[in-house]
Amino acid sequence: MASAAASAPPSPASLKRIVAASLIGTTIEWYDFFLYGSAAALVFNKLFFPDSDPLVGTLLSFLTYAVGFAARPLGALVFGHFGDRLGRKKLLVLSLLLMGGATFAIGLLPTHATVGTAAPVLLTTLRLVQGFALGGEWGGAVLLVSEHGDARRRGFWASWPQTGAPAGQLLATGVLSLLTAVLSDSAFGSWGWRIPFLLSGVLVVVGLWIRLSVDESPVFQQARAQAEARKAARSAEAEKLPLVSVLRHHWRDVLVAMGARMAENISYYVITAFILVYATTSAGVSKQTALNAVLIASAVHFAVIPAWGALSDRVGRRPVYLLGAVGVGLWMFPFFSLIDTGGFGNLVLAVTVGLVLHGAMYAPQAAFFSEMFATRMRYSGASIGAQFASVAAGAPAPLIATALLADYDSSTPIALYVIAAAVLTVIAVGAAKETRHRDLADVEATAGEETAPARTADARTV
Repeated sequence: MASAAASAPPSPASLKRIVAASLIGTTIEWYDFFLYGSAAALVFNKLFFPDSDPLVGTLLSFLTYAVGFAARPLGALVFGHFGDRLGRKKLLVLSLLLMGGATFAIGLLPTHATVGTAAPVLLTTLRLVQGFALGGEWGGAVLLVSEHGDARRRGFWASWPQTGAPAGQLLATGVLSLLTAVLSDSAFGSWGWRIPFLLSGVLVVVGLWIRLSVDESPVFQQARAQAEARKAARSAEAEKLPLVSVLRHHWRDVLVAMGARMAENISYYVITAFILVYATTSAGVSKQTALNAVLIASAVHFAVIPAWGALSDRVGRRPVYLLGAVGVGLWMFPFFSLIDTGGFGNLVLAVTVGLVLHGAMYAPQAAFFSEMFATRMRYSGASIGAQFASVAAGAPAPLIATALLADYDSSTPIALYVIAAAVLTVIAVGAAKETRHRDLADVEATAGEETAPARTADARTV
């Protein structure tokens, strides 16, 4: 059967190459994205918004950071549409080129002192390009692995592209930490901050070389062949746009995905980006100390994500996801209490536990979202659900947290903010159906989409 053929696991060497291609691409793209976030917290307020009060400058800097999230839904729509029409691989190459090019250009930007108000305008424009590219990257990267991989271990294999987030965070924070350690504050603020952005050009070349070496998803190829056969049989009747099919047949799944991302997205940016503001302004911790804590915690985060993904293959996506959401909510008050002590060990503990619990949500997310949607609309569905949520979740998280700190001079409102997000995620995931037994080749709508995954809880298991 064609379905069986499509579902047959590839050779170990082939699968590892596919995982490597997805991982290195997501690592580079998250490196670019997180590098901007760290720079926004550390130097962009002075370089691009020098006339503002320091905390107001930080708010404006985080506002340009949030603008990147605003472009991610557009990227999800465009890349999702063409990814479902043309294939995952072509769009992943384009997303990498766009993200890397924008990041490299940021490293060449003139500052406010040189060109005045044009500087923040140029910075915001390049941030929009970054967000647009990242909006299309995530869905394609996780689908390339999910649709190639062994269905019995899909949670494990699909979690590897997810490690690109902590790997990118690790790389970005590590480079910044090294530079702040060896350069004076004046040197770093003058020219040192440009180095990590310019390094992106080298990373993109490596990423393209690996990403171009992999094959297109066999599940997608089978679905495209079926779509062409249906189109020929129906003569002039055209296939529906992937976006139209998603909104018509998978709107519940899109809402579940958006709700599932609330706690995951908000907690992550509070723990990794806002902490650079809170620890340095409220807890009296140096920039170097805060960066080092995030560096150590990101390494642990990278290590635990595949373990959480493997656990989701054994017990299900929902139990692992719910554990992470509840855990993050419960951890928020201890998290800030530990940071308030000012001790490096407590700072590392606070961030590490927070990211380990975040990993319980992030690891099964790739397989969970992939299994919700039929192949011919999977790139669109997974990307729309994930990236539209980022506008309400990750985009304003550092901004809201900084504003709450400025207004209340306390971590309590910030902790309650994350807890509220955790409650939303528990509700969304609790309302979802378990998906780990679904075969991606069988979860396919062949006649008017009536058999889409939202209505196929009993899809054939592998």
